[in-house]
Amino acid sequence: MALKKVGEILRLADASHTAVIALICIDYHMVRAAVEVAEERNTPVIIMLLPEHQQENKVAGRAGFAAMVKEEAEKVEVPVGLHLDHCSDYGYIVGAIKDGFPSVMADGSMYSFDENVKFSKKVVETAHILGAEVEGELGYIGLAEEGAEHEKDGYTTPEAAAKFCGETGIDYLTVAVGSAHGEYVKPPKLDVERLREINRTVDTPLVLHGGSGIPHEELEKAFSQGVNKFNLGTDYLDCYYKAVEQYVDMHRDDRNPLRMLGMPEYVQGKLKEYLREKMKISKF
Repeated sequence: MALKKVGEILRLADASHTAVIALICIDYHMVRAAVEVAEERNTPVIIMLLPEHQQENKVAGRAGFAAMVKEEAEKVEVPVGLHLDHCSDYGYIVGAIKDGFPSVMADGSMYSFDENVKFSKKVVETAHILGAEVEGELGYIGLAEEGAEHEKDGYTTPEAAAKFCGETGIDYLTVAVGSAHGEYVKPPKLDVERLREINRTVDTPLVLHGGSGIPHEELEKAFSQGVNKFNLGTDYLDCYYKAVEQYVDMHRDDRNPLRMLGMPEYVQGKLKEYLREKMKISKF
């Protein structure tokens, strides 16, 4: 099956009153593991590239990453989506669309409301002409290490969400309701009532960032109130690192100069073990 539009996948999730997992990936091992487990479980998945990983960490070429995900998607029957995560650079976003990303995130959350609208609307107008979809963000989603209590003033309000969606024409909306990026100091408690009100106010599918470390019962509450996509990166990257570390420890005394060749299969196996459990939360 060829890549599916993220919006189409989110509509499938909404019909099942659930959310699709969207995974930050940096290379073939992470992408292949995600797509294969999605096929095993007959559960859609979205593969994401974070621009800073491509630009600063040199994990992959942008066009090459898109082509890799498309190739893996064509091997399976389950819907697979491709998405560019947080980006505030208009030129980079347009370049990513031209390189094969059918879904992009226009992150103007650091701007004032009016500037966020202006930036997001500009991206939407261009992206839609090019056949791509856009995720916007409204509210403050900080770092988990900062804690969440002080961020409540930056939570998304239903009124602002309605105005933002109406003025920008975004295809899906990231909301701030208590989640954060990175590793939580303590498990977060989402503002489900606020999420319920936002969902009643807008027709746009909702997105929850900072999925690593959120208890499953909190995620299920969010899914029941309009969240159709939840992002996960920290836990998945940590699983990757630990798998590499384990393989190196296992082969520390191995003098075979080709011992590296066994690592891909081992790492992918560990990633799949993790995903088989994590994807159970998506009940399609």
